[in-house]
Amino acid sequence: MTRSLPALMLGAALVGLSAPAALAQVAPPPMQVHAMAQQPALNLSASGEVKVAPDMATITFGVTTEAPTAQAAMADNARRMTEVFAALRRAGINERDIQTSGLNLSAQYDYVENQPPRLRGYQASNRVTVGIMDLTRVGTTADAVVAAGVNQIDGIAFGLKDPKVAEDQARRLAVRALQDKARLYAEALGVQLGAIRSLNEGGGYQPQPPMPVYAMARMEADSGSTPVAGGQMTVRIDITGTYDLGR
Repeated sequence: MTRSLPALMLGAALVGLSAPAALAQVAPPPMQVHAMAQQPALNLSASGEVKVAPDMATITFGVTTEAPTAQAAMADNARRMTEVFAALRRAGINERDIQTSGLNLSAQYDYVENQPPRLRGYQASNRVTVGIMDLTRVGTTADAVVAAGVNQIDGIAFGLKDPKVAEDQARRLAVRALQDKARLYAEALGVQLGAIRSLNEGGGYQPQPPMPVYAMARMEADSGSTPVAGGQMTVRIDITGTYDLGR
């Protein structure tokens, strides 16, 4: 047993030395990362605009009344608005093109320095927005509602019943401008213009904001009706595109 102890110790040492070698043989090789060259790209923006005559108008107007009591102010306002609605029907305006846009009742006070506010009465206000599909009726409609009791016209806005035709024309102009710009840049850079990678659109038709009544028309006492000019409106489409570039 004395002679076999060194042999056992030698065998254990050999096993301990061989274990790291065995582990080294089965370890996976280190990961190799290959850097991929990114495809060069060209990012551009362009727009297309179309001038088109409006074919509809929107007028916002109202009736404001005052009375000592809230009930009297509302009753007077309702009576005058009933006459206004009748005038709109006589002017050929469809009911679907008439929308109440505001109804308000508020107390009115007189203010004197060093004294508490004194209630003067109540004010009732009713606002209506009307779409006029025939521009030749804009002036006569404004005159008709004023004669029926309207005492405030907030403004007029011109628009398009169907803006799709103008929008599509603006889109074609925008794409053409984008393509021309991309070819110019590629030529200036001395590279080959590749396929388009992405295309995004913005803009589009937006109705004009209402103009004040003094910009809408000039009323003349000796004229037949209020003159109104629609002029032209702009439909604009904005696009951005990304093109691949050759090396």
